[in-house]
Amino acid sequence: MQDFKFSISQWAPFRDEEVCERVRNIKRKDIEKHSNPNLSIKILKDTDISFMNAWDIFNRIKQSSEENKKLVLILPQPHPLYSKVAYLINKFNINCKNLWTFNMDEWADEDGNIAPETYRNGFLYAMKHNFYYQIEEKLRPPENQIIGPTNKNFKDYEKMIDDLGGADVCYGGIGWSGHLAFIEPGSPEFKANSLEEWKEMGPRIVTLSPFTIAQSSLDPDFGMSGDWSAIPPKAATIGPRQILQAKLRCSWNSFTISQTLVSWQRFTVRLALFGPVTPDIPASMLQLAPSNFYMSESIAKDIEPSFEHSWY
Repeated sequence: MQDFKFSISQWAPFRDEEVCERVRNIKRKDIEKHSNPNLSIKILKDTDISFMNAWDIFNRIKQSSEENKKLVLILPQPHPLYSKVAYLINKFNINCKNLWTFNMDEWADEDGNIAPETYRNGFLYAMKHNFYYQIEEKLRPPENQIIGPTNKNFKDYEKMIDDLGGADVCYGGIGWSGHLAFIEPGSPEFKANSLEEWKEMGPRIVTLSPFTIAQSSLDPDFGMSGDWSAIPPKAATIGPRQILQAKLRCSWNSFTISQTLVSWQRFTVRLALFGPVTPDIPASMLQLAPSNFYMSESIAKDIEPSFEHSWY
């Protein structure tokens, strides 16, 4: 590409050309190597990563039950894999009375009104139907321990987590924009004068990045059809403070387009793991505190052009 030079688009959330070139060239054989002892990076088989994610969550719930200790989890956009966690809970007869879960985010409209629990594309709706209601009634925690942002509770969302001693584990994955939760790069609601100020920010209603709108329009929830008109313009989200104050961050990354090798995540995870720690790459905060980072073989794959394939 040396015979054609150009600047990164103004719409891109991060525009340092040298950093982008460097991380783009990180090979699969080197991607588990990181100088930061806080950051554990592991590649899993594509066929294993979803199961391992479900098992990780289940195993923590099982341990909390056996030890009769409170377990507080921050969980990402609800996904059908939570039904697998519920299956294991039922199969092994695990009492979940000590479990508290907080959804890390929820959709909101242009005026900042948070989607109600009845909204079928909502995250709390999915968490209740894919997880909570799948657990046998005798094993469920009280329903008020399965929590998501709502218009009623959002002003106290940070305090609710703090009052429980903070999260034991914050789960999640990295978005196309580099977001973690809906902490978006360039969002006016997360504008800060310094990294230190940004790290202390808590929950807020945030304007979604065009990258996040595009990413979400490919989700099964919205028909996998690129229908950007179906995606709400804003969201309620936790802030960097809730993520960084968790005892552990556990990031799972395997997004491909309908089980093909096409993925927007292959580049973004490299940028988050090996780029600078900056609000322009929100997921780079994983470098700041103990974090377990998992990616599939498809995401770890080398970034290289293929002139024999085409979308057209």
